[in-house]
Amino acid sequence: MKKGIILGLIAVVIVLFFSYDLQSLLTLDGLKNGLSDFEVWRSESPLLVAFGFLTVYVLVTALSLPGAAVMTLAAGALFGVLWGTVIVSFASSMGATLAFLASRYFLQETIQTKFGDRLKAINEGIEKEGAFYLFTLRLVPVFPFFLINLLMGLTPIKAATFYWVSQIGMLAGTIVYVNAGTQLAQIDSLSGILSPALLFSFVLLGIFPLIAKKIIAIFQAKRVYEKWTKPSTFDRNLIVIGAGAGGLVSSYIAAAVKAKVTLIEAHKMGGDCLNYGCVPSKALIKSAKLAKKMQNAENYGLRNVQPEFSFKKVMQRIHNVIAEVEPHDSVERYTGLGVEVLQGYAKLIDPWTVEVALNDGGTQRLTSRSIVIAAGASPFIPPLPGIEASGYVTSDTLWDEFAKRDEIPKRLVVLGGGPIGCELSQSFARLGSEVIQIERGERIMAREDQEVSELAKASLERDGVRVLTAHSALRCEQESGAKFIVVEHQGVEQRIEYDDLLCAVGRVARLTGYGLETLGIETNRTVITNEYLETLYPNIYAAGDVAGPFQFTHTAAHQAWYAAVNALFGQFKKFKADYSVIPWATFVDPEVARVGFNEQEAKEQGIAYEVTKYGIDDLDRAIAESAAHGFVKVLTVPGKDKILGVTLVGEHAGDLLAEFVFAMRHGLGLNKILGTIHTYPTWAEANKYAAGEWKKAHAPEAALRFLEKYHTWRRGS
Repeated sequence: MKKGIILGLIAVVIVLFFSYDLQSLLTLDGLKNGLSDFEVWRSESPLLVAFGFLTVYVLVTALSLPGAAVMTLAAGALFGVLWGTVIVSFASSMGATLAFLASRYFLQETIQTKFGDRLKAINEGIEKEGAFYLFTLRLVPVFPFFLINLLMGLTPIKAATFYWVSQIGMLAGTIVYVNAGTQLAQIDSLSGILSPALLFSFVLLGIFPLIAKKIIAIFQAKRVYEKWTKPSTFDRNLIVIGAGAGGLVSSYIAAAVKAKVTLIEAHKMGGDCLNYGCVPSKALIKSAKLAKKMQNAENYGLRNVQPEFSFKKVMQRIHNVIAEVEPHDSVERYTGLGVEVLQGYAKLIDPWTVEVALNDGGTQRLTSRSIVIAAGASPFIPPLPGIEASGYVTSDTLWDEFAKRDEIPKRLVVLGGGPIGCELSQSFARLGSEVIQIERGERIMAREDQEVSELAKASLERDGVRVLTAHSALRCEQESGAKFIVVEHQGVEQRIEYDDLLCAVGRVARLTGYGLETLGIETNRTVITNEYLETLYPNIYAAGDVAGPFQFTHTAAHQAWYAAVNALFGQFKKFKADYSVIPWATFVDPEVARVGFNEQEAKEQGIAYEVTKYGIDDLDRAIAESAAHGFVKVLTVPGKDKILGVTLVGEHAGDLLAEFVFAMRHGLGLNKILGTIHTYPTWAEANKYAAGEWKKAHAPEAALRFLEKYHTWRRGS
């Protein structure tokens, strides 16, 4: 209501302005014709005329009316260069700020709500460097100032920042126009003020902040590097620390473009994913899943069978799988690709020098123009009293520890309700362990929507996992050779006996041991980087788990591309790491896979969305395989088929997600998925049917009613 009244008043003022032909007064001819009268008034009441002039100028600018340029000339003619500049400088800045505030008041909420996802990157850029960009625009009069006022009002830039930057940025142009106004009689047109030479000067002024920014960056780098002596020559173009996914991809890219690159790894090539994470866990999940199918063979018309197996052989198979994949990440392969591989512990000595304590003895020092830190992460061990004395395994150590045993852990406590904890809890329960999973939060898999968490919990419990949510682990105890963990729930303590304790409460970046402290590189759970993955030193980059914000193998590889390319070619062009479309999956049964926003994230961030859901219990292939459970849930922009996010629950969810990832990455909507032929009968049809559900909900009802009448007429009815 209030907005409507204000808009009405503004509309009335604008209508009156044009109705009474007031715009003719704000033309060059109108100014020349009325200048003598203005001079008379000014001589009689200089302060009143100055104040009135400032007020009118503010209104003209605030309402984005034509004539500000002419009024600037008038200021020079009436008040001279000094006072004309003072009056116009403040009047133009005040008027511009009022236009800015009006745009923000009337339009910002609507625009940000409707196009918030598209404007996210712009908003972040404005919050970070908005003053700089506004200053650049203000220096170049080629950009219409009234348009800048309105557009900046839609962004998050602060009003105070907008004002002072406008005041300073418009000063050069104001002086030029006011000075020209002192020679008003000689001016035939406004274009005459801005000659090509003067326009070129303004363009140079506009470019100057960019040059200044580059100079500032050089001086900042010089300040950062001032206590170090830069080598005159370098042994390498790139040194990469860590041979996990981030390090392998970084070094591969460097070798591919014929750079001289050294990859340093202290332990096993392939990092966590190959040796402790993705590969062994998925091998275990497969064995456990087969055991579950054997136990429920009657679902397929067969007789239920209780599987008999050697746990040692199950673990041996896992190590065989690792060994089979290992050549993909081996020293031999990367050496063949042109990468020098050194096995040892790397330490940064200065921003260009790395010292390697070689595993086979001795040390080696190398210099490099650029360095990529890809040291990965390790399991977090909660500081529970007694945990060290009672012993525990992690998602890293269990593969070697359990491989020594003939029997599967009888009573296994799993600390943590995240993806790792859930995957391992379900697998060991399916293989016969009595598993108790302890989660401090209210639900497991808390990053997913609540319905997904509940579905995952129900699935784990069907497989025999005792899931204890809202239980806080307090301490570990030993008594008469037995091990206990003490937990607290709703103020009541409980002792749980176990044979083995698996810590799966998360992973922390490896931040110590390789010289970050010596160089003063900032860390806060991860290595602090900018959008180009640069650390405090522009030639030192970080990628993968050590850099965050995601701890996925595929995001480590994704970041590695940016780190390597920026490290090798950043002097020509730098690329900002793009996290706009990041998929992930949790390989419980049924699988949970996701990309983009889910509902809880959209609500938290105030993003408007529609939900389309397709139940996989309706899918022919799922019915045929007795796996008709789960769903496809798609979030879209209200009224449009633009995909904001997808959550998939069901068999092969991780594989099915790829189609949605591709669509989101390339701006394709649900209509494109619906119009794509999917082989029948396949699991991938679930994606098409989900798109069909969206289409059905957005059917053009009016057109369909017309068509119904048309067909009735065609039948002659």
